[in-house]
Order: sequence, then structure tokens, then C-alpha cells
Amino acid sequence: MLSVTDVSVVLDERPILKSVSFHVGAGEIAGYVGPNGAGKTTTMRLLTGVLKPDAGRVTVGGIDVAAEPLAAKRRFGYVPEHGHLYESFTPAEYLTFVGRMHGRDEAVLARRAEALLRFWKLDSAAQQRMNGFSKGMKQKVLISSALLHDPAVLLLDEPLTGLDAHAVLQFRALLKARAAAGVTVFYSSHLLDAVERVVDQVIVIRAGEIVRTASPQDLMTETASGSLEGAFSQLTAAEDADAQAEVLEAEAFA
Repeated sequence: MLSVTDVSVVLDERPILKSVSFHVGAGEIAGYVGPNGAGKTTTMRLLTGVLKPDAGRVTVGGIDVAAEPLAAKRRFGYVPEHGHLYESFTPAEYLTFVGRMHGRDEAVLARRAEALLRFWKLDSAAQQRMNGFSKGMKQKVLISSALLHDPAVLLLDEPLTGLDAHAVLQFRALLKARAAAGVTVFYSSHLLDAVERVVDQVIVIRAGEIVRTASPQDLMTETASGSLEGAFSQLTAAEDADAQAEVLEAEAFA
């Protein structure tokens, strides 16, 4: 359902992605992890059609994103890292607006919007203007808007922003339910523990190249790590945080 094949991107004469390839099938949840500057944001821009590759091919639901961007966008729902809402709208108005943009049946839209707001315990705030909402409340509306048209693929870029502990549990359960229904989920995040608990496979990117794709358990076994964080550190050649802190203490605070 989601394929990136030999994709390269060069920006300002600097290679950002180097022959990147991966595939996520129907009903799978893939975590996309890597250090800052590894190429995660560029990859998300490719998947959403904001950026075209200099080489290679990106398809969503079998549709080439660069060649048919509008058709591809009908197949996915997207939660951006820094999402913005029309805060003068109520949640009900915003979801109706988004649903109509997708050209879906009004009765179906209304039923889904009500169910989503009820799931998030936002039904009592459905008719309130969102300019007074907390970050977490707005994030729940954004997630709902990505699900509203029942997309075949979900693209998630740091989707937990602003969510409290209970909402995070709800979100994980929601992803698992959608995946069980056949939806493909691509989950980019810096929060390794959040990824570890929900994904079927982890795609690790470093310096614009995919260094490993495997299940969380396989990654931990291969690297003899007790956590995905430990495996990530080894695969990305990350410096030991404790050692760095000790150097900082000696250099700055001694």
C-alpha cells in the first residue's frame, strides 16, 4: 500500500535521501525513526506530494504521488507535526468542512464525526469555538480529520503532540483497530518507546539512508539491546548520552 523505491533527493546540491527504499503493506504499522537531520521530514514531504523526488518512485495505494498527486491524496489521511486548524470553527464545523473537501456523503460524514468526537470525549465541546482549546484537544480534532474520509493509508508525523497519558493509550488502541481493518500506518516519531509499543516493523534511517528494517523484537535481538532505544543508538551510531552529560559537567559546570 505504501512503497518508496530507490528514491533520492538533493537540496541545494546536498544529498538528503540516498536511494531510499521501503514497503509497508495493508494492515501494517511501520515506525520511521532516525536522528535529527536523517531525512524523516523530507520523506514525509515526498509521501504527501509536497516534494518530488529527484530519482525513484513513491506510491500510495498503488498511485504514483508525483504523477497523480490529487488521486494519491484521496487515499491517505495525514497528521502533520505542526498542524493548524481554523480555530474560529467548532470541531463539528471543521470536520464537516474537511469531509466535504473529500466529497463524501453527508450522512456518513456526520456519523463518523460524531463517533470520533465521542471517542475522544469531545462530544460536549463539538459546538464550541476551538480558539479556546488546549493543544491536546486540537490534536484530537486533527487526528479525527485525518480519519474522517476512511483513508487506506495513515501518515503520522509526531502525532502524540499535546496528548495526555490516557489519550496516548486511546491513540494506540485506535491505530491497532484501524490496522486490523486493513489500514496501512506510517508513523514517524522521535519517541522511540511510543513506536516500540505499537508498530509491526521499524524503519531506521541515518544520514539519508535506510540502515535497517525489522520488527522491534528482531532489532533488539540483533543488537543485544533490551529496548528499541538501545538498538536505535547502535544503528544510528549515536553518542552515549551519559558520557556526553559527563563531558558537559566537566567542561561547563566544574
